[in-house]
Amino acid sequence: MADERRAGYDGTGEGAISPDGCAVEVWSRLPAGDAPDVIEAAVPPGARILELGCGVGRMTHPLTDRGFAVTAVDESPDMLARVRADVRTVRSPIEELDLGERFDVVVLASFLVHAGDVTVRRGLLETCRRHVTEDGCVLVQREGEDWHRNVPRESAIGPGARARLVSATPVGDGVNSVRFEYVFPDGTWTQTFLSRPLGTEAFERALAEADLVVERYLTADRTWVRARPVL
Repeated sequence: MADERRAGYDGTGEGAISPDGCAVEVWSRLPAGDAPDVIEAAVPPGARILELGCGVGRMTHPLTDRGFAVTAVDESPDMLARVRADVRTVRSPIEELDLGERFDVVVLASFLVHAGDVTVRRGLLETCRRHVTEDGCVLVQREGEDWHRNVPRESAIGPGARARLVSATPVGDGVNSVRFEYVFPDGTWTQTFLSRPLGTEAFERALAEADLVVERYLTADRTWVRARPVL
């Protein structure tokens, strides 16, 4: 049974669909890319990591295998069912999470910081701040500056498989409704979600609202950021 969908979020295709429109089967097939390398290079060896929005464990498993102690959080039980049994998992909407403990590193990846609902975005970043140690860091993955332009476009995601950003349609208040298609030899899945573009200044203001400040942009395209808590 599909999870209850968030307003403005949807997905189609075989198998379970998460509340934000992600197809569990698709996320089980997508490569982790260079994200585990970026994270490993930015944090102390063996750090305790809180991964928010872990999905099926695409980054969770590589980080665990590299010696990090990962607590993986997701609101979808179908996603968490794909995470290995040796990983601590927590089912919860990110913006409602309060574990009563702090971590060396909090990771908010998958462009979640671009949530269309400003209240949700604030909740996500407040969760990051609430769970990071005073000398720890928050790693945020953000969209590229031109992510909503040059649409449609597509990229390879495996043998015979393509991810297509089909459209990014303004729906008011600075928010776009974004539609993706994931085409594999054995099936096609779609995801529709709301995304609020954030330039560098707007992004840094959003962090500041949660008492976080950019320490360093970790990649040349400035999509991965290391932030520190404001003390």
